[in-house]
Parts: sequence; structure tokens; C-alpha cells
Amino acid sequence: MNKLFILIPLVLSVVSLYAFISKKGKPTSSIHQFKIKTLEGEDFDFGSLKGKKILIVNTASKCGFTPQYKELETLYETYKDKSFVIVGFPCNQFGNQEPGNSSDIKSFCTRNYGVTFLMMEKVNVKGEDICDIYKWLTTKGQNGVMNSSVKWNFQKYMVDEDGFLVDYVMPFKSPLSSAITNWIEGK
Repeated sequence: MNKLFILIPLVLSVVSLYAFISKKGKPTSSIHQFKIKTLEGEDFDFGSLKGKKILIVNTASKCGFTPQYKELETLYETYKDKSFVIVGFPCNQFGNQEPGNSSDIKSFCTRNYGVTFLMMEKVNVKGEDICDIYKWLTTKGQNGVMNSSVKWNFQKYMVDEDGFLVDYVMPFKSPLSSAITNWIEGK
């Protein structure tokens, strides 16, 4: 009888773990299908990033998390020669913390944080006017992996070398967190 009491919690733990893991599906489409404008107004094809890990971040210039620009730039400088890129998407949907135009945003990022990673045009990351890339990132029916919602500025999405969504990291987590650096390093 004692063995049964030990076995039941163990079986329940395994079932719970399987249910947790199975919430993530298998990738069904790639981010490489998308094209968008850069902060400078130039066309950018995500297909050009094939073979690189991509960290996608919604950014804002007047947010409590804005100093993460410095950590993002450090991360980019550390790993850019290891098939890794960061793509920033300015967004004004959280507390109107990115009110500037493209020129204002570029100037702010360069002057205050020395940003050299890719920055795209300002987009919506939620709601009816969500941009196609964020619709793909947040909708399991499109990415095949998981549903999510962008909670605030500086939420980070990890996309693998084949353009498939891997996971995301909440805004309060540092870009230099082990969740991100281990992923980049393949640990």
C-alpha cells in the first residue's frame, strides 16, 4: 500500500510535466516569409536572415525598461559574429512610451545607447492593427509553436536559424539573462 502512495504522485508529476511540454507545438511556418520597412524607410526581407538566430524585441524610448537598449547592444556586440541578430520594433502601445517618429527614435537610440542592431519601423504588437510579424509571433495557428501576448515593452522573442519560433522572454528579464545567452550558445 505504501508503494502505491509513492507511485501515484510520481505518475501525476510525469503526466503534469507532459501536459506542460505538450502545450508547445511544432513549427509550421518561418519568419523568413516577411518583409517590412526599417527605421530608415528601406525595405527589409527577413529571408536575408536565414541561418541566423534572431531576437525580436518591441522597444520604447520612454519606458522603465528603456535601459535594456544598452544590454541589447552588449548582447549584439558579443554574439553578432556568431550568426546572431537583434531586430527592434518600436511600439507606442504601452503607456504611449514611444511617441516619436522614425528620425526621433533613431537619434535617441544612437545618441543614448549606441544602438547598431537592426531597428524597424514603428508597429503595433497587439490588437486589431497588429503587424504581420507580431501576429505570427503570438499566434500558434500561424507559428505552430505557441500562443502568447505581448505584455509590455521589451518582450523578447527567440527565433532559430531556420526562422522558427523557439520561445519568448518577458519584458522584466534582462537581455543578458541565461535564458537568452544559453539559447544563443546552444546550451
